[in-house]
Amino acid sequence: MVAEEEKKCIECGKAMFGRADKKYCSDGCRSAHNNKNLTSASNYIRRTNHLLSRNRKILEKLNPEGKKKVHRDQLMKAGFDFNFYTNVYETKAGDAYKFCYEQGYLALSDQFFLLVRRDEEA
Repeated sequence: MVAEEEKKCIECGKAMFGRADKKYCSDGCRSAHNNKNLTSASNYIRRTNHLLSRNRKILEKLNPEGKKKVHRDQLMKAGFDFNFYTNVYETKAGDAYKFCYEQGYLALSDQFFLLVRRDEEA
């Protein structure tokens, strides 16, 4: 008779008995393992949403009238992160506006940016 290989819980490492495909020794270990795995994905999403929201608030604060030219240093000083935006709008002329929700910006020459606000559609 072949000795069965001892199975261990993938969460706590305790020895387990039962079904061949069993992974956890208890519901508590199963929940703890799944919560740990979901937390890293949730943290990434939460961080990304925070950065998008911060960028939007910075653009909104610097552009209260809906259209304004600002220097890159103003955006950087406020904590703007150019790596995070919700979408890109390309014009027929080939200009690429990057948006953080309804607040957008277009890179101009000489370290300047044109800030714009897209009117909300009804």
